[in-house]
Amino acid sequence: MKFLGKLILWLLVALLLVIIGAWFLLQTHWGARQASAWLSNGTGWQVSFDEMEHDFSSPLHVQLRNVTFGREGKPATLVAKTVDIGFSTRQFSDPLHADEIVLNDGTLNLSPHSADLPFAADRLMLRNMAFNSPETGWALSAQRVTGGVSPWTPEAGNVLGKTAQIQMSAGSMTLNGVEASNVLIQGKIDQGEVTLSTLGADVARGTLTGNAKRSADGSWRVDNLQLNEIRLQSPASLAEFFAPLTTVPSLQIGRLDITDARLQGPDWAVTDLDLSLRNLTLSHGGWQSEDGTLSMNASEFIYGSLHFFDPILNAEFSPQGIALRQFSSRWEGGMVRTSGNWLRAGNALVLDDTAFAGLEYTLPANWKQLWMTPLPAWLQSLTLKKFSASRNLIIDVDPAFPWQITALDGYGGELQLVKNGSWGVWNGSATLNAAAATFNRIDVRRPSLKLNATASTVNITELSAFTERGILQATAAVSQLAAAPGQSEL
Repeated sequence: MKFLGKLILWLLVALLLVIIGAWFLLQTHWGARQASAWLSNGTGWQVSFDEMEHDFSSPLHVQLRNVTFGREGKPATLVAKTVDIGFSTRQFSDPLHADEIVLNDGTLNLSPHSADLPFAADRLMLRNMAFNSPETGWALSAQRVTGGVSPWTPEAGNVLGKTAQIQMSAGSMTLNGVEASNVLIQGKIDQGEVTLSTLGADVARGTLTGNAKRSADGSWRVDNLQLNEIRLQSPASLAEFFAPLTTVPSLQIGRLDITDARLQGPDWAVTDLDLSLRNLTLSHGGWQSEDGTLSMNASEFIYGSLHFFDPILNAEFSPQGIALRQFSSRWEGGMVRTSGNWLRAGNALVLDDTAFAGLEYTLPANWKQLWMTPLPAWLQSLTLKKFSASRNLIIDVDPAFPWQITALDGYGGELQLVKNGSWGVWNGSATLNAAAATFNRIDVRRPSLKLNATASTVNITELSAFTERGILQATAAVSQLAAAPGQSEL
């Protein structure tokens, strides 16, 4: 029995010596190469590190230097100067689940084919790392990333796992082509639902702060978002600029505030924009709201040939439509103001009070084609319940028939200018007069026009003007019936 006991003791001592010898060998370059080859052989992963360090003051931590890790035949998933792995008693039941993994000074490239990593950790810490995720639908690239994920249980299609707390900062970041710096993110992931409780960044020479939540189906809810002093130039048209908002199933905005923003595209621009939006949901190309509001003003707004100075807009949203409380702007050397309602039922815009004063407006060269072009689905009817015009100059430079009207005044009511998506004078009354006019190089003075329109006829009850040799007076009727299109009587 003594012999058997001594044999077991010597075997244990020999085993301990082998373990100690292997432990010291692993801390050499030769041992690190052998361990890398053994880990890579037949696993489908490529693992390499130059050196392993262990300090008995932290007996449950191992540090690997100059680590490269990735799928065989694919770009490296991880390149790091050091990787610190912390172990715990859990390794006895789950050897590949570490207590802590700390990545220092390197690059982490995550894509769908690398997301199903063979290990996990209670905590993943990043220190001065670069982070790239180009093939996950986010097109994300970040530098100088510091932060952590807890727990970290990656799986196919979920780089950060299905449930985790997240806290990260980045010196710079590019997300879907949008560049940002000094980024701070705090939040959590819960079964595909992403909650960003704190979001902050420097974007486009301004700042962004807020919080938001993304549902598993891709819908977003933005409780609060503030953009201050943004200076952004975009190569996209205005429609393309807002197109990403239509790609998500739903975007619910609780509060959006924009202060002193300057945005510019190839055919549009806005300067010194202040905007406040409350309680609006965008979904499937439309919108819904119970009690939403929009307040907006700017120094200048350009969209194609439209050029507004000092525009002011205040509106309220409801299930029935939009109540336009105020719109005013300096335009074409004069002023325009209006108020009214857009009604969802019938896609009808009804303006209660509209005024034009002091305009010097030249009609676009294709205004006749625009007049005949059907309007978008959201504007099938336009009615001016009351309108007035004062001291306006209207010019048409068509070489075939040029004309201009000087000091044009007017008023009218219940004037329907759009019906079934087509321009026209479909209903209502109007009275127009001017100080002078020129029609195809013929000058007239004090031209005047009065009309009343119904669904069937436009009745011109007065048409008069002073010419060089006398006075012109006439009345006319123009049929609007489909059976007699364009039929007139003078």
